Amino acid sequence: MIKRPLINRSFVCSETVTKLTNMSLATGRAEKQKEIAPSTRRVANQGKATVLALGKAFPSNVVSQENLVEEYLREIKCDDLSIKHKLQHLCKTTTVKTRYTVMSRETLHKYPELATEGSPTIKQRLEIANEAVVQMAYEASLACIKEWGRPVEDITHLIYVSSSEFRLPGGDLYLSAQLGLRHEVQRVMLYFLGCYGGVTGLRLAKDIAENNRGSRVLLTTSETMVLGFRPPNKARPYDLVGAALFGDGAAALIIGADPTESESPFIELHCAMQKFLPGTQGVIDGRLSEEGISFKLARDLPQRIEDNVEDFCKKLVAEAGSGSGSLELNDLFWAVHPGGPAILNGLETKLKLKPGKLECSRQALMDYGNASSNTIFYIMDKVRDELGKKGRGGEEWGLGLAFGPGITFEGFLMRSL
Repeated sequence: MIKRPLINRSFVCSETVTKLTNMSLATGRAEKQKEIAPSTRRVANQGKATVLALGKAFPSNVVSQENLVEEYLREIKCDDLSIKHKLQHLCKTTTVKTRYTVMSRETLHKYPELATEGSPTIKQRLEIANEAVVQMAYEASLACIKEWGRPVEDITHLIYVSSSEFRLPGGDLYLSAQLGLRHEVQRVMLYFLGCYGGVTGLRLAKDIAENNRGSRVLLTTSETMVLGFRPPNKARPYDLVGAALFGDGAAALIIGADPTESESPFIELHCAMQKFLPGTQGVIDGRLSEEGISFKLARDLPQRIEDNVEDFCKKLVAEAGSGSGSLELNDLFWAVHPGGPAILNGLETKLKLKPGKLECSRQALMDYGNASSNTIFYIMDKVRDELGKKGRGGEEWGLGLAFGPGITFEGFLMRSL
């Protein structure tokens, strides 16, 4: 029995609509999966972890990139024309069309100090973020469990990923209680990994599923940029990049090996790998202070990734084994976290990928912005839809990639089922 949480309605003004939308999508997708004859599906390898369901959730505030500049500058009371022109340029180059954000006009009216330079506002930011990320994770989990179709009591492990909250106990405990998970559920919390956190969680879920027979792992990611929201300052140009690029939301997956007849796996997680680049700790630098969290990105970040990504991808592909034949990078489907369009463009050029191979990543960036650890799963959802249209004629093997502080590479080789 799933327990209903006590919700602060000042935050969730239309979450019910979001929940109903997610539920209807989950129900429709589950019914569609069951309509597919088992003989037309690929069979999962025994003992290999599979993705059994996926859900998403978003805050109620939708930001249109077309209207962002005027609204953003008006709300923070900034009339600097140079900042306005810079933000207009960034809004075009990010390729983002829409995003969902916890931060809203109502939030700024309640906490005007968030838009005041130098204000010690970490307490207020955490007051907003701690509740928001758990609520979004809860909604995404409900949609995921609905699609999965099994009782919540069958969940054996919970992995909770976020770079947007900070407290003890953590959001994993609050989420577990709100969902009504068994008290014996084994919980793991992954904090402050940034954009690669979702893939780290996936790698951990794969290990758990494959080494604990019959286990079913609920993996959740939930992020809001409330901690990083700051008024623009010419001395901090990256703050404007954040205003034009980042979005909020949550995702949830059920991972398990050896699916039952009632389950509908759509991805097999064949192998996963992590790597960091020595001497690059300062390329992505994040610091938590009384004013929130601030980021600095070195200009050579896309080039660093481009210089090392080919070898990383080839090592992952080699894990497919002789049974897959001789796989080339263009034989694969792709799910790449879009830190920004420059990273996608550089990777596409370096790996000599055909046009359209990164389309799901580009579409996710357009629809949601860079939603940190969530984004890889928004992409996987789009990949699922695209492969579903192709049927057995679609690509069997695919690569998932994400990059973040370290510089850390996370990747996984997957099979479409």
